[in-house]
Amino acid sequence: MSITVYFSSVSGSREVKQHQSEIFQFLESKKIKYFAVDIAVNTDVKEEMRKKVGNPSAMPPQVFNGNKYCGDYQKFFDAVEDGKPDAFFKL
Repeated sequence: MSITVYFSSVSGSREVKQHQSEIFQFLESKKIKYFAVDIAVNTDVKEEMRKKVGNPSAMPPQVFNGNKYCGDYQKFFDAVEDGKPDAFFKL
């Protein structure tokens, strides 16, 4: 299985940029390999992300392990606070 993070390289929101950065930093600090998929490259990619999440208005970052949906930033944050990030990433 592989971790995939849908993100946006052109988000105008500082909050979204910060959330994306926190997820990437966490994965890198734990030496967890991941793929970063930029939804800003193509609107089809954004629609693919939203379809996989099951929410037509989902915003990045969104995290998957293979085909399994892990969650968004809030679920990631809650898992880290609870000391259960491995459960969030389905490792």
